[in-house]
Amino acid sequence: MIQHASLPVFLDIATEAALTGGAVLQAYWGKLENIQEKGRPGDLLTEADQAAEVAVLEVLRRHFPDHQILAEETGHQGDPQSQYLWAIDPLDGTTNYAHQYPFWSTSVALLINGVPQVGVIFDPFHNELFQAAIGLGATRNRRSIQVSQTTELSRSLLVTGFAYDRRETPDNNYAEFCHLTHLTQGVRRGGAASIDLAYVACGRLDGYWERGLSPWDIAAGIVLVQEAGGNVTAYDGTPLVLGSGRILATNGLIHQALSQELMQVQPSDTLGRVIAAPSDTIS
Repeated sequence: MIQHASLPVFLDIATEAALTGGAVLQAYWGKLENIQEKGRPGDLLTEADQAAEVAVLEVLRRHFPDHQILAEETGHQGDPQSQYLWAIDPLDGTTNYAHQYPFWSTSVALLINGVPQVGVIFDPFHNELFQAAIGLGATRNRRSIQVSQTTELSRSLLVTGFAYDRRETPDNNYAEFCHLTHLTQGVRRGGAASIDLAYVACGRLDGYWERGLSPWDIAAGIVLVQEAGGNVTAYDGTPLVLGSGRILATNGLIHQALSQELMQVQPSDTLGRVIAAPSDTIS
């Protein structure tokens, strides 16, 4: 991939936006007065989400008024013909935040012609700033980071999550979670996809998979993992389709093994019981 000449500038502005949004979240921390559900159980919206998004968008519009924006709370904005698309999650981990569980972030990414090329994730609670751009490497608090060197799935520590529709669909990730818990040193559930990916990028975790995601959840983290030396694909190892909602991200060394295990797991129902596949689909 050819590095875009303006990526350092875009990275600086993405950083300004993420830090600005994070500062708003810090101000609201522990002081929420209005917590709502968007429609599905557990899919929360707070005044902090909304205020942080306003702050992030103000930064981006000031610098790039002609760019397109895709934000979690307000959707698509700007020129749909622009090759530049900012994917914004002002508060990733809203449920954590609402319960004062300290695992949440502001995530800002830039896609150029549909490809994530700049990513910034700011975790205000732990004062950790993750930055990356194609060809420029990945950093945590301005210091270079790399993925782990774990080579065996049995020695790995993984992370995943569960989508808001997990109560209604058999494609709920329960079976995958149980299966891989038995094959690894553990599987964590953080509740903020952006930080999950940042932790893979800096080597704290060896791999991550999840379904039911939106572009703003993962776009920044994709750049981080790639620039830290990791691998990001679809579950089956083919190129990732951002709109699919599914992602597999690893240090690269366990990627094939984790992909193979994910592809062989049969889905379970909402109580964790395996749903048998029709006989003509069993290989």
